[in-house]
Amino acid sequence: MARFLVHWLSTAVALFVCSHIVPGVHVDSYATLAVASLVLGFINAIIRPILLFLTLPITLLTLGLFYFVVNGLAFAMAAWIVPGFDVDSIGWAIVGSFVVSLVSWFLGCFGRPPQPSPYR
Repeated sequence: MARFLVHWLSTAVALFVCSHIVPGVHVDSYATLAVASLVLGFINAIIRPILLFLTLPITLLTLGLFYFVVNGLAFAMAAWIVPGFDVDSIGWAIVGSFVVSLVSWFLGCFGRPPQPSPYR
């Protein structure tokens, strides 16, 4: 349960940073931020893998670049579901999903214990 809460909190922080950096992403309140991070986590866990499977031929043809579009679609879907969480366009959704993934990755680096070096 603690792992879920840490992941949810890191997604919420990443979404907060995204809403302040990206001009096309808007979050009305902290409650909306909490709900949006839950919905975004649900969409990333359940719906995005289905989208990735369905768009696999396009992703292979574009050498993986369509993966950004799929992430943007998942981000826009979360904005469509949660009232008070708005994205101006699909372009801003792609940029927002990229920023959220970068900030989440950066926060995740601090959550892991250091790995021992295999070269000792």
